[in-house]
Amino acid sequence: MATASRSSPAAGASASTSLAYGARFLVVGMYFGFVLVKAEVLSWYRIQEMFRFHSFHMYGVIGLAVAVGMLTVWLVKRYRLASLDGQPIDFEAKDRSLARYLLGGSLFGVGWALTGACPGPIAALIGAGFLGFTVVLAAAVLGTWAYGLVRHRLPH
Repeated sequence: MATASRSSPAAGASASTSLAYGARFLVVGMYFGFVLVKAEVLSWYRIQEMFRFHSFHMYGVIGLAVAVGMLTVWLVKRYRLASLDGQPIDFEAKDRSLARYLLGGSLFGVGWALTGACPGPIAALIGAGFLGFTVVLAAAVLGTWAYGLVRHRLPH
């Protein structure tokens, strides 16, 4: 997991500076949602094709995302790159517990198969007019809240 300290406008900064600071994230998020819609990554039909092994489209997108992520992490580690605000990016080692990844991946996959969407593009789906995904968003928020309640009892 990469960690970098977050920079934010100074505590005494004006509301307009704070708004401008947050607006850049909104613009990047909107662009990313647009790209997801145009690439048909949010398409329920494409997701069902993937789970039925009828099309390579989604596997290609996911594989490319994994490859880009691996390359990016390698470049950050190799050249000791820093965040945009100059903070070093550090990676913390995680325990390699097979059970936690099998359980977590299975829950994620079942949720993805049932809803037709992974958690990332839920907002983009709602923005694209699929208002039924407000229920999925509410369930995701409720699930995150429930996890927070029991997190201290789970093996990490």
